[in-house]
Amino acid sequence: MELEVVTIGNELLLGFTLDSNAADLSMALTEAGVRVARHTTVGDDSAAIDAAVRQGLKRSGFVITSGGLGPTRDDITKRAVAQIFDAPLELDRGYLKKLERRFEALGIGPMPLSNRSQAEFPRGATVLKNSWGTAPGLWLKGALGEVIMLPGVPHELRGIVQSEVVPRLKSRAGAQSQRVTQSRVVRTTGVSESALADTLEGAGDRIAPVTLAFLPSLEGVDLRLTAWQMDRHEAPKALATAVDAIRPLLGGCYYGQGDTDLAAVIIELLGRDSRRLAVAESCTGGMMGQRITAVPGSSAVFIGGIVAYSNDVKTSALRVPEGLLEEHGAVSEQVARAMAAGVADRLGAEASIAVTGVAGPAGGSPEKPVGTVWLAARVGGKDRAFGRVFPGSRGDVRMRAAQAGLNLLRRLLTGPNDSGSGG
Repeated sequence: MELEVVTIGNELLLGFTLDSNAADLSMALTEAGVRVARHTTVGDDSAAIDAAVRQGLKRSGFVITSGGLGPTRDDITKRAVAQIFDAPLELDRGYLKKLERRFEALGIGPMPLSNRSQAEFPRGATVLKNSWGTAPGLWLKGALGEVIMLPGVPHELRGIVQSEVVPRLKSRAGAQSQRVTQSRVVRTTGVSESALADTLEGAGDRIAPVTLAFLPSLEGVDLRLTAWQMDRHEAPKALATAVDAIRPLLGGCYYGQGDTDLAAVIIELLGRDSRRLAVAESCTGGMMGQRITAVPGSSAVFIGGIVAYSNDVKTSALRVPEGLLEEHGAVSEQVARAMAAGVADRLGAEASIAVTGVAGPAGGSPEKPVGTVWLAARVGGKDRAFGRVFPGSRGDVRMRAAQAGLNLLRRLLTGPNDSGSGG
């Protein structure tokens, strides 16, 4: 089964909104054994929508659209597609009543008149239940083929796809749905894409027919392993075998699979021994604390942090000796270690992380250029520190530093056999 995806919205073309819907649709449909042949993005323009949908129907006979089902003037997808199929819009009074009751239940007053349009459906369309919003999905069939129209709000789209679209497609595909394309992600950090590629040189032969792709980001390099068009029951086995083949090669840079978050990993490690964590941050300004507290259950481990942006706060709040600052400067190994020790002592934590650096774009020097960061981690009386010059913008440097700080603590916690720097 093959289809095309058309995402709709001026905000996508202008770059104000990233097109996550195309990615979500492709992942869900591929997992269900459906091949997505093409992505097309158009603005909120009837002629453009008409052309994109007609061309998709001509090529594959099946199109999924996202966006343009809301109650405002720029939501014109439903009308444009209805005209392609010569299926006039008709008011569904039963759905209108549901909408009115939904607004009453929310306690925000009567339903605005503009929402009435969301109860108008092309004649003959199947309504796909939306339990997350007011615009249902619509499935329209005709001589030209089929079009599934989905709302553009990402969490609504994902919900309808999983609850309404995928089950129908699987049911219709029958035996074909037994052949799927599945992927698994292995997460690494503290190693460059090129170094990782060298490490895994030749691994392709060991994991075939599973393929390997490198996905670098500010947090590290994800490895995407993909089993293409395999039997539904064999694909997971092939992926597990491939992961087992490359896992020993990764060493300490490996920290999890799927959407594993590094902060969650260190929380789990600390929780095993009931150790409490505190952080001392300068250039990251609280970013590490935010990463940690974003993890559910972090309160069992994380007790707090001190953002010591100025040297005065480093000395007063973290008890960094003034002599260290004068001799080595705020961005130094010695100060990073002192910050880690100071925050652990002040807050009564068994583990700590500290970061100090020059995030830029100004403030650098020949000795300490923009991007220079020193990090330290401490567990009990044992600590480890390292320095890096991170590339990129101010935001990039801060994000890389926060990730590196978390990773440094992880590697300190994993024991003496982990000889990596943690960067």
